[in-house]
Amino acid sequence: MIQPVPLLDLYEQQQKVAETIRVGFEEVIEASAFIAGVQVAEFEQRWSDYCGARFAAGVANGTDAVELALRAVGVGRGDEVLVPANTFVATAAAVLRTGATLVLADCEQEFLLGPVTTDRAVTVKTKAAIGVHLFGQAAPMETIRSALPEKTILIEDMAQAQGARRHGRRVGGLATAAATSFYPGKNLGAYGDAGAITTNSEGVAARLRRLRNHGGEHRYEHIELGFNSRLDTLQAVVLNAKLAWLDVWNQQRRKAAETYDELLGSVDNIKLPRTLVGNEHVFHLYVVRVKERDRVLRELKAKGIEAGVHYPLPIHLLPAYSFLNYRRGSFPEAEAACNEIISLPLFPGLTLVQQERVAEALIGAVGK
Repeated sequence: MIQPVPLLDLYEQQQKVAETIRVGFEEVIEASAFIAGVQVAEFEQRWSDYCGARFAAGVANGTDAVELALRAVGVGRGDEVLVPANTFVATAAAVLRTGATLVLADCEQEFLLGPVTTDRAVTVKTKAAIGVHLFGQAAPMETIRSALPEKTILIEDMAQAQGARRHGRRVGGLATAAATSFYPGKNLGAYGDAGAITTNSEGVAARLRRLRNHGGEHRYEHIELGFNSRLDTLQAVVLNAKLAWLDVWNQQRRKAAETYDELLGSVDNIKLPRTLVGNEHVFHLYVVRVKERDRVLRELKAKGIEAGVHYPLPIHLLPAYSFLNYRRGSFPEAEAACNEIISLPLFPGLTLVQQERVAEALIGAVGK
């Protein structure tokens, strides 16, 4: 029986770090430092250094990271926050949790927010915009910035692009603040939910530390209304161990992407992902576009290829967001992409044989 090709397999990563994590867990358990242990501060320092930012604050998950980043820069009720229509729902949900108004914009090159769609969506109430680094590459933050009014705050959602670069600078240090998720399937993933925010602003960093800890930096000191959203020490152990491997694993992802390019590049009816000029891609996902996507996806799965769709609906077409009063056709580029995209299996440890099986199945399906 032929084994299925999974969309994601974390086994090889786990084997590389298992012993380091085991020892780290034992140290945490021995010290009983499950909250705010020294490993959390160690990871925050290493993560900020890696991203090229001055500060980092670990939080409980990626959704909280986006929300707390917005709150820390002063976003709240009466403000508008601009978000691309084709992003994971958490980006939009985080905006609404601040009490701000969610405003959507269409995508441009490679599913990313760009200056033209940003300019169309900006109003006098726009307090902030979130550039989402999607599928493993950075949004063009400098051109998005140029389309925003001077005082509008720019935030990064970098959950899908850990380690990616834009013009030589890593994401996480390209805006006022950058939020990320360490959900297990990310390029840098924890053993559960975890997240972080990086920033170059000492004031923003101080407020983040308060907001994540019930509004105070020290026990029983509550300066403002806050939240319970701290990075657990055990998750910090995992992230410290995996961060040492992140560049190696990202290079393996790039190599696998190059292999797919070679295997699929001559097929006219498969549109391959492109890396924007100035970007270093880390291929969180390898996303192709095909016609009759749903049929192609069914045929792949029938042959044991566990492909996926990221994402089948843009934000404005999700039932929970119907109150925004956007209509089908409001964001044609995002809608067209959602009808055609397929995420192919890609992860560190993916073999050439597996990739050849994926390519053969995909070429066969689209050729019909």
